Amino acid sequence: MAGKYSHPPLPPWGDALAGATGAVLANAIVQIKRKSTDAEPLTTNHEHYTSSLDAVKKIIEDEGITGLYSGINGSLLGVTSTNFAYFYWYSIIRSVYVSSQTFPKPPGTVMELSLGAAAAAVAQIFTIPVSVITTRQQTQPKGDKKGLLDTGKEVIHSEDGWPGLWRGLKASLVLVVNPAITYGAYQRLREMLFPGKISLRPWESFVLGAASKALATIVTQPLIVAKVGLQSRTPPARQGKPFKSFLEVMSYIIEQEGPLALFKGLAPQVTKGILVQGLLMMTKERMEILFIVLFAYIRKLRDTKLEQAVAAATRAKTNLAVLPK
Repeated sequence: MAGKYSHPPLPPWGDALAGATGAVLANAIVQIKRKSTDAEPLTTNHEHYTSSLDAVKKIIEDEGITGLYSGINGSLLGVTSTNFAYFYWYSIIRSVYVSSQTFPKPPGTVMELSLGAAAAAVAQIFTIPVSVITTRQQTQPKGDKKGLLDTGKEVIHSEDGWPGLWRGLKASLVLVVNPAITYGAYQRLREMLFPGKISLRPWESFVLGAASKALATIVTQPLIVAKVGLQSRTPPARQGKPFKSFLEVMSYIIEQEGPLALFKGLAPQVTKGILVQGLLMMTKERMEILFIVLFAYIRKLRDTKLEQAVAAATRAKTNLAVLPK
């Protein structure tokens, strides 16, 4: 990202592509069905899970191993779009901020969090429909599984109509603090633990990514649970009445199970977050280096062809000048 490397930085789309690639690879390796991390009142089947391991066991018994990967295609599509959009806008916003300073320098902690939140907010507006559809897919009961497009039609044909694709947008905008904390903490920890280091080793990127994500997940878990509640099917106990806000979801959960239920699924969320974010940042760092080398090669190839064209034009001009009149 801008201001972070001594070599020419990647363009925004290159940084976004590196981040999206890392996210897809990380999530493909560590795919955990949403059902095993949800608060129980928000699921639409009547199976009760006493723990994450119990959820995994019952899902396998009911749906087989493939049940743990329900909705993976849509999930990876959502991961790709969300991370591409985030890293694209973060790269642009951070570069604009740094270049606007009289004496360009890396932003402080508060500003780093603000830049991350702004980028995440813009990304959410464009990508939340995919999140709504994949969340609905992953919480569908066994006998009512639908594909990505059919699930999208189901959302559109509900009482919310097209705006239903942006259900939970307010909660998602509040949740921009999650990636803001994650990437803000990553930058700060990087500067504290590895000051001046241009390229991190894979294990260093993994540790920084895992630590920053664990912190962000613990802080924002109640909001994550509320967002899932907004985007999932309405629980039977509400007799078809949809939730209108994430505060309403949180109140419902507290009323049904108590305040600690807002942190139900925290252990698997943190575990998944540590693995995914660690692998994401480790992969992203490698992809950035790969893209920088690739772009440098393309620039060199382009410059070489340009030099050859200029040389050919010069020779042609010289030959024309010496032709007899």
